[in-house]
Amino acid sequence: MRWILAAVAAVPLAALAQSADPTRWQLNMTPGVTSSSQNAYDAHMLVLWVCVGISVIVFGAMAYAIFAFRKSKGAVAAKWSHNLKAEVVWTVIPVILLVIMAWPATTKLVAMYDTRDSAMTVKVTGYQWMWKYDYLGEDVSIVSRMDRESDRIRQSGERPSLAANPYYLLDVDNELVVPVDTKIRFVITADDVIHSWWVPALGWKQDAVPGIVNEHWTQINEPGVYRGQCAELCGKDHGFMPIVVRALPIPEYEQWLQAEKAKAAPVAAQAASAVAAPAAG
Repeated sequence: MRWILAAVAAVPLAALAQSADPTRWQLNMTPGVTSSSQNAYDAHMLVLWVCVGISVIVFGAMAYAIFAFRKSKGAVAAKWSHNLKAEVVWTVIPVILLVIMAWPATTKLVAMYDTRDSAMTVKVTGYQWMWKYDYLGEDVSIVSRMDRESDRIRQSGERPSLAANPYYLLDVDNELVVPVDTKIRFVITADDVIHSWWVPALGWKQDAVPGIVNEHWTQINEPGVYRGQCAELCGKDHGFMPIVVRALPIPEYEQWLQAEKAKAAPVAAQAASAVAAPAAG
């Protein structure tokens, strides 16, 4: 019993110590690395502590009533059909609590969908079973598939281990690279079936639906690598469609972007020459 009480008491402390990515035996949400994830975490913790307060009062009153007014002490149950004051109290207090919780939740939810004033836009397209990222206005596109090592292991029947393969099924050949401290707008769609783009550390997920363009935004506060997966049952290889986002400081991101543009330039030049050759002939 003592270790159970110690574990329960440690829950709030564990919540403060968790990293952006999920960990084994995790007991709470994580704050993530974006304002959206922090807002979700704050709303969750507000509701959690409200529920804790209600539980303490209700179960405390029950425990007091059970022991203070037990039959062995000669207590006799009162006979009454209704009490106006009690009914008013147990109606008004929950309404006040709901308003207290609804106000910040609503304002934060509205902010999560406000894509105005974004500094850049990334188009995300889901395919069976890969992702394509187009940096709109930059002429840079990336196709991201599950890495070859994970694919080899899953098809060979070999049993992966956490020590040797820490990112089994969660690594890709080409990461989505973005800058930190920058509001990034995502426009998300699909080419074949419904997918869902989800990185837990960013604090949101968005369905990718063929023929429909959904949008969301994020602003990553901490450099790092953040992993996710397709969160929609999109086919037999649904579990082999990981997402990896690498957030870089802005100067490093600019260097990466220029390098990608330089790699894409010869391909674009060859395509232009191929189109121009028949016209010249």
